Amino acid sequence: MTRPFLTFDLSDMQTQLTNELKKFAKAEFNVEGILQSAHRLKYTSAIKKEIATVMDNPPEDFVRLVTNGLYQGRFTAQVKEQFTPMVKAAFREIVRESVQSRLSNALAETEISELPTDGQEEEVVTTEEEREGFMIVRAIVRDILKPQRVFIRDQKSYCGVLVDNNNRKPLARLWFNRSVKYLGLFDGEKEDKVKIDSLDEIYEHADRLRTAAKGYADGKQVGSLSTAPAEVVGG
Repeated sequence: MTRPFLTFDLSDMQTQLTNELKKFAKAEFNVEGILQSAHRLKYTSAIKKEIATVMDNPPEDFVRLVTNGLYQGRFTAQVKEQFTPMVKAAFREIVRESVQSRLSNALAETEISELPTDGQEEEVVTTEEEREGFMIVRAIVRDILKPQRVFIRDQKSYCGVLVDNNNRKPLARLWFNRSVKYLGLFDGEKEDKVKIDSLDEIYEHADRLRTAAKGYADGKQVGSLSTAPAEVVGG
C-alpha cells in the first residue's frame, strides 16, 4: 500500500476516527483486524471521491438512470442538457437537507448560549429562522472553528454570530427582523450587508464566512470591531 489508508487531524478528532485509532492500542491490537479496516477504508475513500465527482459532474449514464422513470421520451442531447443541472441541484439539496436535519437535532439536544443585553430580556426573541441561520453559519465554518467556539447572541435589531462569545470577534450578523433579510459579513474592516431571499442563500457566501473564520483561527480579528494586536511589554 503506497498511500495511507487513514489520515486524521488532532485538532478535529471525530468519533469514527477515534474508533479506528482504538484498534492500534496495545490492548486491542490485532493485525488481521487492522488489515480488514485498511481494506475497507481504502475503498470507502475511493468511493467517496467517485460520488463527489458524480455530484459535481453527473455523467450521462447517471442522469439517464435517475430520470428514467420521470421522462418517457427519447433521451437526446437536449434532454441531457436540460436534466443535468437539475441532477446537480438535487444532489446539493440532499446534502443540505441532511446537514440541516442533523443541525436541528443537535439544536434540540444542545442549549445554545444566548446572552441578551441589559434591559432587553423581554424584548429580544430569537426566532427559529435566526436559530437555523446560526446553525448554517456554524456548519459552514465547522472544519475551521470548533462548533463550541461559535456562539449566537441576539440583539434587538439583529442576531449576531460570534467567535468565542466575544463581541469583538463578529463572524456574521443575521438581519432577519424585517421583511427584507440581510446577511452581515465581516471579511473586511467594515460589515458588508448582502440581501438574501432565503436561508439557503447563506451557503452562497460560504467562502467569505470561511475566510473570516480562518482569520480568527489564525489568531487574528477580521471584523469591523477588530483592534490591532496588543503590544507585549517585558518586565
